[in-house]
Amino acid sequence: MGIGKKAAHKAEELKGRTKKTVGAATGNRSMEAEGRAEQMKGDAKQAGAKTKDVFKH
Repeated sequence: MGIGKKAAHKAEELKGRTKKTVGAATGNRSMEAEGRAEQMKGDAKQAGAKTKDVFKH
């Protein structure tokens, strides 16, 4: 897995974390839920990339 994809997965996770935090702070439950989903999606992609890396070596 390339550095670019790893950075993109991390960026997606951080974007979700930010949305979740802003949503919670403003009381916007929709934004909070959307951010939580994006964060979990980014986390899952990172975990998948780590698993691929383990089996490559």
